[in-house]
Amino acid sequence: MKTNSQSVKKEPRIRIAKRVEMSSKYKILLTAFSVLAALIISGILILFLGKNPFEFFLQVIVGSFGSAINLKLLIRIFVPILITSLGLSIAFKMRFWNIGGEGQFIIGALVAMTFALLIGDSLGRFGVFVVIVTGAVGGGLFALIPALFKVKFNTNETLFTLMLNYIALYLVQYFLYGGPKFYISDRPGIPTFKVIDEMLFLSDFKSGLFSVDTSIIVAAILIVFIFVYLKYTKHGYEISVVGDSVNTAVYSGMNVKLITLRTIFFSGAIVGLAGALQLTGSAAGHTLSVNITGGVGWTAIIVAWLAKLNPLGISIVSLLMSVLEKGCGYARTKMGISDAVSDIIQGLILFTVLACDFFINYKVILKKTDKKNMLFDSASAKNELTSNKDESEGSNDLKLCEGGENK
Repeated sequence: MKTNSQSVKKEPRIRIAKRVEMSSKYKILLTAFSVLAALIISGILILFLGKNPFEFFLQVIVGSFGSAINLKLLIRIFVPILITSLGLSIAFKMRFWNIGGEGQFIIGALVAMTFALLIGDSLGRFGVFVVIVTGAVGGGLFALIPALFKVKFNTNETLFTLMLNYIALYLVQYFLYGGPKFYISDRPGIPTFKVIDEMLFLSDFKSGLFSVDTSIIVAAILIVFIFVYLKYTKHGYEISVVGDSVNTAVYSGMNVKLITLRTIFFSGAIVGLAGALQLTGSAAGHTLSVNITGGVGWTAIIVAWLAKLNPLGISIVSLLMSVLEKGCGYARTKMGISDAVSDIIQGLILFTVLACDFFINYKVILKKTDKKNMLFDSASAKNELTSNKDESEGSNDLKLCEGGENK
């Protein structure tokens, strides 16, 4: 016979439950606390390396904002990270995992370089606009390749976009080392790409040693535009619905395939725009190179995720990552610390924020145990053992009786 203790399923001592929606203010505070916790852990790590963590973080700030030159170099890191993150966030909003930021950035720069060499100074200053737009279109078309395969064959966009990064990189290497001489400079020695015509340079704003090109204005416009686009337009609403549930989007009459293609083209176009701005701006010396991205495509994935795909949050997180990259490089030269510290700190921030995100959405419940329940469970277990023993003895007696009758 089954006892009452067997029929009632025991509740686990530890369980995870969905948390009630948390206020935005509380979420921001928890996220800020997680970043602070990552910095504290980083400080402990630096202390183990035999260095003063307070001095290290001071050097990081000085290396980013301490002089006009440092601030100029910080902005050169900040702008491409910001624009690329904004582009990827659009695809992520639709749950299309576009990991191809590196490749789309490279293709945007390569297409812009091609048109820059073709038109030269023939269009005057209008040529800058043409070069930037063609670079954006190139990045969008490159991103459209995995999107087409996704809607047609339901391929895995994560692996597809990831592999396209290497195709773009090897394409640039081919044009540099074994392709047509159209792109190659006439300078003797190691092969290098040509420098685009001065008429196609972005305009610079200068004040003493400080200078910044117009790419930062483009980045500021994009922050506002994408925020409005995602939050207040029909296209933005469709992106949210498809991201939440494809079945709901289909049921409501939306053309999911068209929305996917349009959104991914737009996402890749913004990343390609970042590549074109990098080429025409002063950061890359107005020329193409194998290392023109500087790892921006990978950093942008982290930035977009940490910022919860919010354009305003992306601007803040992009600045934080830029400060870490620029400031840690400065602190390395001043204190003799490995440049890998910047990557370690970024990784710690990512993991702590992910942990914070878990506790924002879920809560861990510990079962309370008291002495009465423990005594009740003990007595139930004892009664259950006694009952099983009696049943076993009764069964044995019955077998003995049956054996005697047979004899």
